[in-house]
Amino acid sequence: MTRHRYLHGLCMSLALALASPLTHAQSAPSADARGILHDAGGMTLYTYDSDTPGRSLCSGPCAKVWPPVMAAAGAVAHGPLDLAVRDDGSHQWAVHGHPLYGYVADVNPGQASGDGVNGRWHIAHLTP
Repeated sequence: MTRHRYLHGLCMSLALALASPLTHAQSAPSADARGILHDAGGMTLYTYDSDTPGRSLCSGPCAKVWPPVMAAAGAVAHGPLDLAVRDDGSHQWAVHGHPLYGYVADVNPGQASGDGVNGRWHIAHLTP
């Protein structure tokens, strides 16, 4: 019975995470002492090899697992941080033209379990 409740709780948590990606507008990402980019909550950010410079190719189911780091209306690019355009015309934060994403499996600040997923996802760094 305990094992069943644990598995049920785990499945429900994952379903909620996948159903509600963090697509709300966020302030510009910042870097830690190692140059790793993170959001205001300290969550690690990632880039996707399949994206093209300035344009996100991760949408639909992809964006549920890898929520884009959305930019607020009127956000202004500065330094290596710029803005990428999404299919719906909205903007997300990017670094050196590479759109930035979170990862739903990262649950604690500084966690980086998305690095290397499918050989296409990588921790975002301030310097190329």
